[in-house]
Amino acid sequence: MSGATAILADSFFSRNGLGYWGFRWGHILAGITWIGLLYYFNFVQVPALAAYGDEGRARNITLDNVGRRALWWFRWSALLTFLTGILITGIIKDYWKPGLDTPQLAGILTGMLLGTIMLLNVWGVIWRNQKVVLANAVNVLAGGEANPAAAAAGRRAFMASRQNTIFSIPMVWFMTFGGHGSVVYNQDLSGGESAFYWIIALLIIAILEINALGLMPWKAQAKKGLNLIYESVQNALIAGFVLWAVFLVMWEIIEA
Repeated sequence: MSGATAILADSFFSRNGLGYWGFRWGHILAGITWIGLLYYFNFVQVPALAAYGDEGRARNITLDNVGRRALWWFRWSALLTFLTGILITGIIKDYWKPGLDTPQLAGILTGMLLGTIMLLNVWGVIWRNQKVVLANAVNVLAGGEANPAAAAAGRRAFMASRQNTIFSIPMVWFMTFGGHGSVVYNQDLSGGESAFYWIIALLIIAILEINALGLMPWKAQAKKGLNLIYESVQNALIAGFVLWAVFLVMWEIIEA
């Protein structure tokens, strides 16, 4: 009996059934919801609200009635995606046994790293600052004074959200790496190749995340430094595919 057949022969509620099928199914469903809402915010809601112009009341009503609901599904689907992913690696016996010198596990670990950073951005930056924006919208609708800190909070949430959009492109690629990347990349990495890959990968990811947190010299200023990649949907998409291309080139060099 082949390995695939052996897995299929197990009960859905067995260790193999839940690991290879159950939690992976849940992981994909949650991930679709999370990334779908991420793209909704970046490609639809943010440009639409900007088009409202000076119609502050209409913008605040949209934030309170649409944005609040979307953010609920957004943050909890992000957490569920993360938890089901961790469960997959924990419940499948000897998941990491082949070692990180294999392309499949090196790739999936990169995807997990990007996904974890994105989750931290959701809960630690986006939701934390969007609460200030939403509270301000409710207060203004009720006739209160606008919170002067709301604009800065919105900018911080915006930068983290755009960075998550950029990260999502290579992240999804790496999440399919384990199951499909072996078609192209099937040679184990040497010590030098592994060091080369991780040094470059971690350096690039760190620089982009530090920038998203406003910790570069230009901080959160629009159209300054690396913040240019956040200023339009087009820029974010270009940056995301350039980042993916950098990873692709690294793997082509390693596997040459």
